Amino acid sequence: MNFQKIRLAAGLYFVATPIGTARDITLRALDVLASADVIAAEDTRSLRRLMEIHGIPLEGRHIQAYHDHSGAGARGRLMDALAQGQSVAYASEAGMPLIADPGYDLGKQAAEAGHMVTCAPGASAAITALTLAGLPTDSFFFAGFLPNASGARRTRIETLKNIPGTLVFYESPKRVSASLADLADCLGADRQAALCRELTKKFEEIRRGSLADLAAEIQEKPVKGEIVLLVDRGHSQSVNESDVEEALKRALETHSVRDAADLVSEMYDLPRRPIYQKALKLGKG
Repeated sequence: MNFQKIRLAAGLYFVATPIGTARDITLRALDVLASADVIAAEDTRSLRRLMEIHGIPLEGRHIQAYHDHSGAGARGRLMDALAQGQSVAYASEAGMPLIADPGYDLGKQAAEAGHMVTCAPGASAAITALTLAGLPTDSFFFAGFLPNASGARRTRIETLKNIPGTLVFYESPKRVSASLADLADCLGADRQAALCRELTKKFEEIRRGSLADLAAEIQEKPVKGEIVLLVDRGHSQSVNESDVEEALKRALETHSVRDAADLVSEMYDLPRRPIYQKALKLGKG
């Protein structure tokens, strides 16, 4: 057996589950699932199957459903178990709890009530994709799922445009083509990106290229399965100070100081205030 039945202290145990290959679960996670007084899961059937694969008996325990639509009642039952001094294990359907998965309200309420809250960490689709994408990993921003509607999606993308890190999105195969097209349009067709599909599973695939290339490729060769999209940060081109000054001089010939500053700051994608100060000096010269 890979698990050990141990005595768990009272508290809430978040348990990471595999994102594909069942053997990616940690030994500690198996110990928690085997030993917890109460077990809750986003998907009771998938967790029961995972426990069967690893030979973990329920021994009379019932796996309680807890997901986005469970409501306060399900959370209240788990809080009651914690108040009674029991150990409660909560597992997401796949990956780390709370990462585009339920559990935030449960963890917050348990911590505020003074209960111990800990985690048996493990697989995460976002981190796995970052490892494989070939894009910078020194700084990244997890943006979860983009909105379904194109207008809302494009608005959301615009807010992420200048984040100085690799952008990470979860996406469905039904929407990925439209999302790639909007990303290319809003962030720039040449921005480098990666589409990571079915990570740790039999048909794992990584497609790398510009947003425009990936958008075109997905039109010709649609995909299925769980998808993570990653987009490189924007790389501002270095601007020569003399070019900025020359552009300001030309703009000041036909525009006010304010309008010239607006025009040049937008032209070079630079902060307006220092451009305005420079325009003031040139205007007085």
